[in-house]
Amino acid sequence: MKVGSKRVMLYALGMAIAYFTGNSLLHGQAARPGTQQKPLMAEDVFKNVQLLKGISVKEFMDTMGFFSAATGMNCVDCHSAEGDSLAEYAVDMPLKQTARKMILMVNMLNRGTFGGQRKVTCYTCHRATEHPEVIPSLLDQYSIAPDDPDKVEIPAGRAAGQISADQILDKYIQAIGGAPQIAKLTSFVAKGTYEGFDSFSEKVPIEVFANAPNQLTTIVHTQHGDNVSTYDGSHGWVAAADKLMRVLPLSGGDLEGAKIDGYLAFPSGIKQQFKWRTGFPAVAIDDRSVQVIQEVGAGDPGAKLYFDNQSGLLVRQVRYSDTAVGVIPTQIDYSDYRDVAGVKMPFHWVMTWTDGKSTIELSEVQPNVHIDAAKFATPAAPKAKAATP
Repeated sequence: MKVGSKRVMLYALGMAIAYFTGNSLLHGQAARPGTQQKPLMAEDVFKNVQLLKGISVKEFMDTMGFFSAATGMNCVDCHSAEGDSLAEYAVDMPLKQTARKMILMVNMLNRGTFGGQRKVTCYTCHRATEHPEVIPSLLDQYSIAPDDPDKVEIPAGRAAGQISADQILDKYIQAIGGAPQIAKLTSFVAKGTYEGFDSFSEKVPIEVFANAPNQLTTIVHTQHGDNVSTYDGSHGWVAAADKLMRVLPLSGGDLEGAKIDGYLAFPSGIKQQFKWRTGFPAVAIDDRSVQVIQEVGAGDPGAKLYFDNQSGLLVRQVRYSDTAVGVIPTQIDYSDYRDVAGVKMPFHWVMTWTDGKSTIELSEVQPNVHIDAAKFATPAAPKAKAATP
């Protein structure tokens, strides 16, 4: 993926939409606490939408991310690089027309051969390349590639004596300080740095606010305004100066992911609030053996958690969001655990998803401080600042 040019394109696209769709879309009043905003549909915002109607703006952008991950291409490959308005982004370029044909072809294959189940996607053939290979690779055939731990699945017929998910989680709780000590941590405020495509790969300040049992807000102070992510215990939102909607309610896999993040901040309830299964074969991350559990009951596939087999600490989370053309993963890696009021917390997070990669490094964490309830309410629409990519 050509991340550099994509970063600039995404910023330009966000700013163009912010300008051309007007205040009624981007600066609407925030929803009352405990309510969800009705998501705008793709066709309400974008012009010349033909096959991806009836899905939210968020799912539409996630679908674009799926195309990028499947083909290794970015926005400017299919859209005009010189466009500075929605009308220009909507112009039918040759590759965009080809993409529509591919969507129809994939839908036909799934309906006609697999009874409507999504067994074939863009990634099935492209495998992160612009042009699918037609000649077998002898290198691929005879080389031994490392197994991707994110793709590990439970084999048919769970082996007897397999360690349970509760045992893995109990070891994790003990590793970070034990249930009694975790119960004493009622809140924390953290500061550090954030680096990602939306900060033009520069380090910018980040603040984290967390309140037990599961409320979590992060504020990234980017060059073009604040990016806010909030989970109030039942509902979630993102509010960003460079997004298509300044306040965007979370749903589906995004909302479930926010819930998991909230409970991981105070893991005492991680066993009770989710259903987990295990039985995965041996797998390793960075040559270290890990144990895997997977969430069930919130859709398939469910989020996976990876725990270091020796220390018991959580080292990775992989969760999923559905789109119109396929499921996209988000991977979060945790490291640099440090003691905070007797509880070990990761100070280094790396998030990787189809739209980019970001790194959070915490520098200080203040435990058990009072946090205004407004920090976890529906965010206000951030004001954009001028920035030069």
